Formats: sequence, C-alpha cells, structure tokens
Amino acid sequence: MRAWVVRQNGAPDSMTFEELPEHPTPPGMVRIAVEAAGVNFFDSLLLAGTYQEKPELPFIPGSEVAGTVVEAEPGSGFQTGDRVLARVRSAGLGGGGYAELAFARPQETMKIPDAMPFEDAAAFFINYQTGWFGLHRRARLQPGEFLLVHAAAGGVGSAAVQLGKAAGATVIASVGSTHKAEVARRLGADLVIEHRSQDLAQTVKEFSGGHGADVVYDPVGGEAFERSTKCIAFEGRIIVVGFTSGQIPQARANHVLVKNYSVVGLHWGLYTQRRPDLVEECTAELLKLHAEGKIAPYVSRRVPLENGADALGAVAAGRTTGKTVLVTRA
Repeated sequence: MRAWVVRQNGAPDSMTFEELPEHPTPPGMVRIAVEAAGVNFFDSLLLAGTYQEKPELPFIPGSEVAGTVVEAEPGSGFQTGDRVLARVRSAGLGGGGYAELAFARPQETMKIPDAMPFEDAAAFFINYQTGWFGLHRRARLQPGEFLLVHAAAGGVGSAAVQLGKAAGATVIASVGSTHKAEVARRLGADLVIEHRSQDLAQTVKEFSGGHGADVVYDPVGGEAFERSTKCIAFEGRIIVVGFTSGQIPQARANHVLVKNYSVVGLHWGLYTQRRPDLVEECTAELLKLHAEGKIAPYVSRRVPLENGADALGAVAAGRTTGKTVLVTRA
C-alpha cells in the first residue's frame, strides 16, 4: 500500500511517500479502497503539530476519502463493492486518507449515489458539514438575510456560499484576487468583494442599504474578523470557523455589547462525539440538496496521490480555489 507518512512535525514537504505493508482491518471498522481523498487546510496544521488534535508520530494524514468497500463486518450496514465516502482518522500507519487503503468507523461511512463521482464525494463531507452546522445550527440563518462569507472561493467558503444560496440568503463573497472573484460569481454569490482593493465594510453597508451582514462566516480570522465587526448587523452573528490567516483575533466584549451582535464558535468535530444524531440529520439534508442540484462540490484540482505533498503545500499557502482532491488512479 502506498501512502504519505508524517514521521516528524513540519511543513508538507517533510512528508514521505512510502510503500507500507497492508494492516489487517481493525475490529468494527470498514476497509476502503481509496479512489479519492480530500485535501484540507487543517491537514497542514495536523502535520505541523499545531492543530487541536495531535496524533502520535508516525501517522498518515488525511481526514476524508471516497472509494469502494473491500471488507466490512456483518451487521455493519456495508458490504464489499459499496461505493462510499467516509471520515477517517490519523492514527498510526493504519489510518489516514492520503493512502491507497483506509479504515473508517461504520457510523462515519455512508453510501453514495452511483451518479456521484468519487472526486465529488471526497470533497463533500467535511466542508459541507461544517457549513451546514455553522449556518443552520449555530447562526440560524434565515431566508432573506445577508450572509457574508470570507475566503469564499476556497473549499470551506465555496461550500458556505452554495449552502447560503440554498437557504435563501443574499450572499456576499469576500475574496483576495480577481481570479477568485470569478470563482465566487460562478458559485452564485450575489455580490463579490475583492477585499485587497475594496473597502469591505463600506461595500457591505452600501449593498445592504445600511443594514449590514446578518451572518458572517469566517474561516480566516485576523483582519477579516475585524472588518466583519464594522459591518455586522443589529443582532448579527459572526461564526468563527478557523484562522487560515494565522492570526487569532480578540473579540472586544464592549463592542459586542454596544452593537448587540454575537460571536459564535464552531468546532464541527465535537458534533461527531456529542451529537452524532445531528450529523446524520445533516448528512441526509446535504444529500437531498445535492440530488436537487442546489449544492455541488467545486473540485478545482485532481492531483495524483504521489503528488500529495505539493497539493497540500498549495492549499496551505492559499494558492488554490475550491477543493483539491488526491486521486489514486490518474
């Protein structure tokens, strides 16, 4: 089995691509022949040892895969040949998605329609789950509200733009370049702001008739968060998703009080531990939206597995749009 291995914490180029012996399927797990694996920004944090979770070295990175079941226990709900997507966990050299084989818990594995390509399925789980929980569970987004999405052309942001439109919101996309602006428009954003050349807060206020953004979806942090506080609406909600800028902002309680808005945290992984029933509900809703054509992963790059380090490096540096997936068969 070929896989990317992290033997010491560092940058993406510190990973090594190795031929590993095949591990037996752990009890209670589903064994999957990986066709595609999603590349996420937080994979780079996991590599560097700066993420909330810190797997013991060595480990195989990668948290979401799509492929075909090759082994499953009776009663698991799966059988050989099933087309599935799954969340996988980096735990030694028998886990992780940047590999030709992966293991997943049955409750974190789901069958996919025959019409869904493996590349789309590998890009479907984490970003859209995060978006759904952020917008619906935490922000309670309502039809007609103004939704501001930072890094709207990236993997997390592109999912939020589509989910916002599906919910009936007016979506404002914040991006960092003309190329990314074009991507955000194709995704359906009602207004696109290039924050490096435009005054984001002023533009949001003008577009909304002085109302401001009811919900801000922020995976960036730093200056993006600060700009959001200047254009948040009365009783608005800023959803803190992550800090791809590398800067963790400090919410000023006096400002929150004076403008009457909320700063709400979102750690999607906690729901898999504390409210798995909501994850199942979310999955059913997302598959329904996909079947109706209201959401569809924007997979911008399909990269051979052996080029995984370069692919992750590009995602970590913010040089990509949409979702990058690794494919085991070019």
